[in-house]
This record gives sequence, structure tokens and C-alpha cells, in this order.
Amino acid sequence: MARAWTLTSRPNGMPAADNFALTDVALPPIEDGMIRVRNSWLSVDPYMRGRMNDTKSYVPPFAIGEPLQGGAVGEVVESRADGFAVGDHVVHMAGWRDEAVLPVAGVQKIPASDIPVQRYLGHLGMPGMTAWFGLLAVAEAKAGETVFVSAAAGAVGSAVVQIAKAKGMTVVGSAGGAAKVALVESLGADAAIDYKSDGSLVKKLMAAAPQGIDVYFDNVGGGHLDAALATARDGARFAMCGMIEGYNATDPVELRYLMRIVAARIRLRGFIVTDFQAQADEFQREMGALVKAGKIRSEETVHDGLKSTPEAFMALFSGGNSGKMLVRL
Repeated sequence: MARAWTLTSRPNGMPAADNFALTDVALPPIEDGMIRVRNSWLSVDPYMRGRMNDTKSYVPPFAIGEPLQGGAVGEVVESRADGFAVGDHVVHMAGWRDEAVLPVAGVQKIPASDIPVQRYLGHLGMPGMTAWFGLLAVAEAKAGETVFVSAAAGAVGSAVVQIAKAKGMTVVGSAGGAAKVALVESLGADAAIDYKSDGSLVKKLMAAAPQGIDVYFDNVGGGHLDAALATARDGARFAMCGMIEGYNATDPVELRYLMRIVAARIRLRGFIVTDFQAQADEFQREMGALVKAGKIRSEETVHDGLKSTPEAFMALFSGGNSGKMLVRL
């Protein structure tokens, strides 16, 4: 029998351990076109917090008492589907559990290579694809422009920093604490800001980008969005990705520089990575080439064991990860 994490109650603000329960789950029989997968890596991501609320969004909310969902990499241990053999590694969305029986529609087979399979939950998966299309398609960032990235030490932000540098841009990244600032600098950022240190974030960004910014990749919202508005050049483009600062907040966001959207003709565009699903092959081809060429480095924070999954998830909201947060089974 499989084991899976379920949601026992909907969090009010920051999730807590008692919002989750680890339960036994009976697997359905395997029918034609289905596989049984034993998971080896689980992904926890900030967007999952929104699915814990009973509100209308771009994906349905998690159901109370039902297994949670999320990205996972696993090994096929039984197959009744053409093109999938025992021993194949696959990416799928039946995470937060140790085993799953799945139809192969929506399952991606990982090509045999020397790239660690968990990279397909990071820079070669959803976070990397979010960074790629958010920067290049949504914000239309170009060589020679200055890009500001919040949460630059995180899974998406660290990919944005490196893609932007590979494409010839100047990059300013924001992260919390000296260790994460050093990481952002090691990834190639031209300047890194410690938003947790004393002083105005607006002044820090102005010092790091004295000519202003052309592009802002927003993972945080709140004060970072305000600082980006304050320093944006005319015609700046903002890719609105995460706004994690507001995921557990109960107070409204205050933006002192909101009127600059008009004066500087700033364009803000929200997006979801699935908007670009039809172009996934393009991403895999081009991002894969950068990874193989050594131009993209992957950072990971790993928690071990299925039991650690809620802990890993909650740590996302307190700065507990550098790069991609993963659970290794």
C-alpha cells in the first residue's frame, strides 16, 4: 500500500504541521495505458500554498483528505503502456507520496543521459521553464538590458540570473542573508542585494543599478515590487511570476511608487508557466544545451524521507532553501 500526504485543514496564514497528515492509500489496478511509478524525488513549490485555499484560481484547490499533488520523478516499476518500460524514469504530478498508478497522458519520460534525474524538477523542469519564458517571452528581455530578479537564490530566480547572463544581460539579484548573496554572485550576477540587511531596498537597488532597470522578474511582490517601480526606466517590462511575500499575508500590500507605472509607461504582465506548454520542446532543447555546456549551474536543498515533505514545503516561506527545494525518497 502506498503512503501519501493529505491536507487535513486549510491553513490560515503560514501552514503548520497539523494541516497535514500522512496516510495509507490503496492504489488502483493498472489498466491499459497506465504505469506504476515508485517516486525517488519530490518537488515542493510556493505555488502549492495557493492550492491550499478554497478559492478559484488557475488550478483547482487541493481537496481536504485527498492526496496532495506536485511534481515528482520516479521509476516505472510496472507498465501497461506503449513506450514506457520498467526501469524508465519519468516526471509526473503525483508527488507528496511514495508510489502512484498513472495514465501516461501528462507523464514525461526522462531521456537517458548523465544529467541527474532530479534536474527535471528544477532547471530542466517547471522552475527552469518558468524562468525561461518569463524572462525571454513575457518580459522580452534583450542583450544589453539590465534585469532585476527577486528571490534570486531560489529555484526560479537562480535560473533567471543564469539565463540572463547567458543571453548578454546585466543582472542585479536580491536575496536574504550573506550566504545567499554570495550564491547569487557566484551564479554570475553583476550585483547582489541583501534585502535583509539594514537600509532602504529602494536605495540599495538604485546603487546597484544607477541607470535604472529595464526588466523586473518578480518572485516576491511587496517591497521588491515597489523598489522595482521606483527604479524602472521608461518602457520597463515586469514579468509577474510569484509574489511569495503575499502568500501567507493577511495585510494589504502597500506600494508607494505605483503611479510610476503611468509616468514611466511600465508594462506589468502576469503569467503561468502552462501558458507556454506548446513551446516546451523549445525550452528543453535550448535550456538543455546551456546545461550541458556548463552555463547553467543547479543548486539544491534536499530533505530526506517522505515524512519530511511538509517541513520542506513550509521552509520555502522562511528562506530555508537555496536553489530548488527537493525531497529525496
